Amino acid sequence: MGPEFKDYYAILGVGRGASADDIKKAYRQLARKFHPDVAKDKKAAEDKFKEINEAYEVLGNPDHRKKYDTLGANWKQGAGFQPPPGWEAFGGNGRRRTRRAPGGGDDADPRFDGTGFSEFFEQFFGGRGGGGFQPFGEQIPGGTRFANRGADVEGDIAVSLDEALNGSVRQISFRRANSRTGETESHSFKVRIPAGIQEGQLIRVAGKGEAGTGGGGAGDLLLRVRISPHPDFTAQGSDLVTEVDLAPWEAVLGTTVNVPTLGGSIGVRIPAGTNSGQQLRVRGQGLPTGREGERGDLYVKLLIKVPAQMTDEERALWEKLATSSAFRPRG
Repeated sequence: MGPEFKDYYAILGVGRGASADDIKKAYRQLARKFHPDVAKDKKAAEDKFKEINEAYEVLGNPDHRKKYDTLGANWKQGAGFQPPPGWEAFGGNGRRRTRRAPGGGDDADPRFDGTGFSEFFEQFFGGRGGGGFQPFGEQIPGGTRFANRGADVEGDIAVSLDEALNGSVRQISFRRANSRTGETESHSFKVRIPAGIQEGQLIRVAGKGEAGTGGGGAGDLLLRVRISPHPDFTAQGSDLVTEVDLAPWEAVLGTTVNVPTLGGSIGVRIPAGTNSGQQLRVRGQGLPTGREGERGDLYVKLLIKVPAQMTDEERALWEKLATSSAFRPRG
């Protein structure tokens, strides 16, 4: 029985043929609306915010979106979703990751809660597994018994930029079948997310993996960090990138604009003669670098926007500028 299918297009409110820009725009609008910091019902907003971020994790990534779209006519709403034959899931390292238990049976498939991703995402885009059994000999009367350390279990954990900046303690729970009794067991514990954590790093929780056999210790739970999408910022290591739109005359004449940071907005001076795509650096407004007291930088990417509609008066002014200006962009 597979996990419940997630229609990420419906979650973002876009059609399956939506462009990358349409998906990004829809995500930003929804993320700002349901951000827990601004919503009145914080619990409901937090759940919705996680769902929106998960949808953008897939549809905002060209490779993930292409893979998701290959489900085609096989996708459906409801529990028990199964992918079509031959459909390859993403693993934590880009490969399908499966593991066989002793005796040929499938290893227990843990279901995570509190990591920020649904079971559907974890199974098809998250990846887990790894570790394996590491036997060591133990002398007992009458012969040698081999104790097997339990396998490590890997999952993903969604970390917000605020958590990456300040650190946090997260309550994690997951369910898995006991290979000996067949019963489903629930486990819950707290995980510390250190300040400065970055995309792809592993948080190791000792002793929370598969149980050992023959007296061997339990494996570890390895949580691979995924920095959650943010409506205003993109993380690049310890640096952040944000985009600011400019009117043509602001780029030509220069101006001062309010730019968002993780601690609030600041004024940034835009020099005259700015080109679209140019980046300005604001020092020390990124994420922790790992060196005490040091943070990365914020890069402000400037994009020149032109009006889609004009009045007759505005058109006349643009036409006058076009005939009187000596500027030749292709000269």
